[in-house]
Amino acid sequence: MGNPIDTAKPIKVGIIGCGAIIAQYLKNFRRLEAIDLVAVADLDPARAQAVADSYDGVRAVTVDELLAADDVELVLNLTIPAAHAPIALKAIAAGKSVYGEKPLAATTAEARQVLDAAREAGVVVGCAPDTVLGTGIQTARKAIDDGLIGTPISATATMVTPGHERWHPNPDFYYQPGGGPLLDMGPYYVSALVTLLGPVVSVIGAASHTRNTRTIGSGPREGEVIPVTIDSHVTGVLVHASGALSTLVMSFDAVKTKSANIEIHGAAGSLVVPDPNHFDGDVQLFTLGTDSWQTLPVSAGYIDSGRGFGIADLAATPAGAEPRAGGQLAFHALEVMESVLASAHNGSAVSIESTVARPDLVELTALAAPLAEVQGISS
Repeated sequence: MGNPIDTAKPIKVGIIGCGAIIAQYLKNFRRLEAIDLVAVADLDPARAQAVADSYDGVRAVTVDELLAADDVELVLNLTIPAAHAPIALKAIAAGKSVYGEKPLAATTAEARQVLDAAREAGVVVGCAPDTVLGTGIQTARKAIDDGLIGTPISATATMVTPGHERWHPNPDFYYQPGGGPLLDMGPYYVSALVTLLGPVVSVIGAASHTRNTRTIGSGPREGEVIPVTIDSHVTGVLVHASGALSTLVMSFDAVKTKSANIEIHGAAGSLVVPDPNHFDGDVQLFTLGTDSWQTLPVSAGYIDSGRGFGIADLAATPAGAEPRAGGQLAFHALEVMESVLASAHNGSAVSIESTVARPDLVELTALAAPLAEVQGISS
């Protein structure tokens, strides 16, 4: 059985995967007293050593050494999506809790294995995105809880970009199975919608793509043509258990939009919710009988937050309770996205088998020192 996390002490973390995303975690770990980074590992030892050299008290080790280390309580899994489940399962087998980058796993079948193994081992699973814990989504959540829009009726969630191949030097993954706009960006939007409106009970989807190839626009492969084997424009309707309906539009085909990232509509008003890929941003409210939008004061969420705050939140979660950015929410979001794609292909509504409790509101909290106060980090 795994060791329960002691919420009174900093959680000792080991990171597997030292790619580009690690920089954002390291920046915030330096600000979070709840996290004690002790070890890093990567298939490329030089990358792990470079991280260890830049962070006092951290050692570079092999993956097996990190998993066997007595002083690692939680493994932060920053590997590629295809490796999320295999690494998580190894960490759980070693008695470690796990926090992973999104998605929880490449498929819901793999994700279920992770959650089942964690339950058997008595360890905790958390998963990005933790953007839902920032002041943007949480201020919107408090507005809904406070009844400012009345009973929620519907939501729209829109992400439009003409394609990552314009800027990404190796964009192949985005246009292969496991990629696409929904699985790439959907975790931010679906996790936010569930945090705001509660779990989803059924979905219906439709999808298309406009081109069979894409041309890389930058880097050493500029001009190379790559195949598109997935749908690059996906739309879906999510039916929440509350009765609210959310409409998703996720596109790598369309050029631009003036639509809000997320809007929530209720019987007494509407909310404009900031980009769920960010931790902050303005929440705007328009109520019935008024004639203009108002920007709400920041009223909930972790102030000045960033990647890694989900681990600090997990570390403070009482034993037996589900973290706000927990494995159950990540699994539910993954099943919703898989089901939208399945519905798009079979033309029928798909019932969602999983459910999840709507995560608790994050009270307005300064969990860490402001970025500007941390040596070597600018705001």
